[in-house]
Amino acid sequence: MSLIVQKYGGTSVGTPERIRNVARRILETQQAGNQVVAVVSAMAGVTNNLIKLADEVTGSAQPSEREMDVLLATGEQTTIALTAMALHSMGAKAVSLTGAQAGIVTDGVHTKARISNITPHGVHELLDAGNIVILAGFQGKTRDGNITTLGRGGSDLTAIAMAAAIDADLCQIYTDVDGVYTCDPRVVPGARKIDEISYDELLEMASSGSKVMQSRSVEFAKKFGVTFEVRSSLNQNPGTLVKEETMSMESVVIRGVSLERAQAKVTIGGVKDLPGTASRIFGAVAGANILVDMIVQNVSKTGITDISFTVPKDDVAKAEAALRPVLAELGEGVTLEAQDGIAKLSAVGIGMRSHSGVAAEMFKALADAGVNIEMISTSEIKISVTVAEGDIDRAANVVHEAFGLGAL
Repeated sequence: MSLIVQKYGGTSVGTPERIRNVARRILETQQAGNQVVAVVSAMAGVTNNLIKLADEVTGSAQPSEREMDVLLATGEQTTIALTAMALHSMGAKAVSLTGAQAGIVTDGVHTKARISNITPHGVHELLDAGNIVILAGFQGKTRDGNITTLGRGGSDLTAIAMAAAIDADLCQIYTDVDGVYTCDPRVVPGARKIDEISYDELLEMASSGSKVMQSRSVEFAKKFGVTFEVRSSLNQNPGTLVKEETMSMESVVIRGVSLERAQAKVTIGGVKDLPGTASRIFGAVAGANILVDMIVQNVSKTGITDISFTVPKDDVAKAEAALRPVLAELGEGVTLEAQDGIAKLSAVGIGMRSHSGVAAEMFKALADAGVNIEMISTSEIKISVTVAEGDIDRAANVVHEAFGLGAL
């Protein structure tokens, strides 16, 4: 008997009929002789509607993050109950559990909590009693009992973390696509499905804008060695296996191209080039729980420099508010400027480690297409650039073509 964790995204459970389809698939997995924990997201559109309701009742005021967690957690709780009901109607034994009931404990950072511990004794007891466990993704509780949510895509993290905690034999991430693609097929029509990908490659793609998996989920899977498969809940096609890298993977120079829209560049200008300056700036940003991506500091020739970095467009106001008190500490003439309308394009592949000229080929493809590069960032297996948001689709297509990713 195998122990299997399956995760179903919002589109997969977006209608009553799709919930019944998911219930049938879960039941078939159990009837094949397996124990099953199914992690489900809120039905498609529900989370956005809940956020809209919060905006309507608060007006211009910022909703309390604690109360937002209480509100948003109800989306998944609706789905787990409906899925359990669907299974009951098919003659199956099923029990729905919230994240708190499943023993998922997080830190106290509301709306972006991190899992600190899982005590799955209750899950094991229910499975041993012949139940299918339907678990609410995206949520947990603090040690003092407050409801928390894990951020967008948190249901993936719930599934990976629970698979690690209960020592599952297999973890399957079901979504509305067949697996991980070389690029978003809606942007690049010639994109193709990748059969297998390493944790590091998918982590770089996820952190660079690929929406198939949440980056924290991939980090967790790598840390605990959870091999998982990304596949469609709408058909029986094989998906993409995510695992530790192998020697054969290095033969592919670029595995995929990812893109991320709605970015913004924040520039601190006229800063004295002194020790501790960057620490003050990024300490303030970190204190506001804002994720910084690309960072560029100009060469200082007169003792004065500019520091630019990118953040999600939605976090610009928070970043400006966090940085204003720091400006006075940095001296006279220091300026703060934010620019949106930016998007990020990344080429990812562990084969980059053993192949030269990758950056040159990428930059030439963009230049030939008339796409201007604003910022550049590299890692051992990734090259990222920022471009005007209006150019991102064209940029993705030319880079995808330059590396022959659409070829079979």
